Amino acid sequence: MSEYGHGNDERTFAALPPARGGAFTRTWWGLTWLKALEDTALDNQQLKAGRRHARAGAVGAVSVRPGRITAVVKDRDGTAHRSDVLVREFSEEEWERLLDLAVDSAGHIAALLDREMPPHLVEDAAAAGIDLLPGVGDLDPECGCEAWDHCPHTAALCYQVARLLDEDPFVLLLMRGRGERTLLDQLQARSASRAAAPVARDGDGGSPGDTGGMPGVSAEEAYASAFLLPPLPAPPVAPEAPGRVPCLDTDTEPEPGVEPAALEFLAADAAGRAHRLLVEALGAGGDAPECAEAGLTGAQDAVRLAADAPAPWVAARLAAGSGRSRADMDLATRAWRFGGAAALAVLEEEWTPDAEALARAGARLAEAWEDDERPVLRRAGGARWTAAGAEAQLRLGEDGRWWPYLKSAGRWAPAGPSDRDPAAALATAFAAGAV
Repeated sequence: MSEYGHGNDERTFAALPPARGGAFTRTWWGLTWLKALEDTALDNQQLKAGRRHARAGAVGAVSVRPGRITAVVKDRDGTAHRSDVLVREFSEEEWERLLDLAVDSAGHIAALLDREMPPHLVEDAAAAGIDLLPGVGDLDPECGCEAWDHCPHTAALCYQVARLLDEDPFVLLLMRGRGERTLLDQLQARSASRAAAPVARDGDGGSPGDTGGMPGVSAEEAYASAFLLPPLPAPPVAPEAPGRVPCLDTDTEPEPGVEPAALEFLAADAAGRAHRLLVEALGAGGDAPECAEAGLTGAQDAVRLAADAPAPWVAARLAAGSGRSRADMDLATRAWRFGGAAALAVLEEEWTPDAEALARAGARLAEAWEDDERPVLRRAGGARWTAAGAEAQLRLGEDGRWWPYLKSAGRWAPAGPSDRDPAAALATAFAAGAV
């Protein structure tokens, strides 16, 4: 996201390059922004024209300031129009309530600093009568083409702003009246003020019930008293790698049904899991992967083990033990390598979206391609859509991601990792089929 102007009261973002295919936004708050536009506009054809303008790169630099976003949008013939969209600013009293809600949770502030819009903050604000995200009728258009409703130019501006919101939710907060620097300074001051405020003692107007009848102490005293405690010992250093597994292939005859090689494999896996958990607990490796085994069922863990099995006979035993045929296990391990337990669920568990989820899926499919590029997709039941005339399929996971599938030897097989964009997922399936 290229930005060449920055201030507390206005930010100007350089024109974004054309967007070829795919959805305009990938975040839930960006989708909510576009839903406000689509629910407000009276003419769906104007929205489609605006989406084409935005895709073609016809929207110039976007200026964002309290209550207004502005850009120059060009028609195909080069005619330029100044377009504005007005958004209601929050009152001082609303900002006070919102700041109180934000400092109540360190997670809210951390999410904002990570350029995310925390859902709980939005829900808490709505419960307090403050709508952070726009709703129906909240995006008020003004355009030099003198249209009285959303025209292709203001619609294009809104679609472009959805891309900016994906990268930085502070853009939305600036529209509501506070720039990023001002807002962060106010949050910091409010947090510091709360931390430094003395706790009321018994007899000083405080409530003994708040401290279980014990007198409170100020934050300054509590902080100072920490220096009287002995320091904690340094955490141990995590080993660089799991320990070596002992060799179990001895001269002693094993019990019937016991395979020493299988036990060595399981011991090596347990050592690897223990090492990952230790590294995660010590915080010794910021890039260490999360423990993928947590919360898996026996059938899922069998697939995880088979995906890393060093010999075919190990995978065969895991298949039999989990009630799968060898062909089923091959598909399951293929899915696992593309996306772990989530990919396995899409392969083996068919779910049927409710009406709301189906509507969202239909909207994503409709906007993923231009009208003249959209493939014919037929819903094959549940959350599966098959491309007409091709051995390719899209499957929607319960997390909203799209998974590519390809028909091979009469069975649908995973063709790649998932994607938020159904067009990208289907392209992966076609590419896999061309290999």
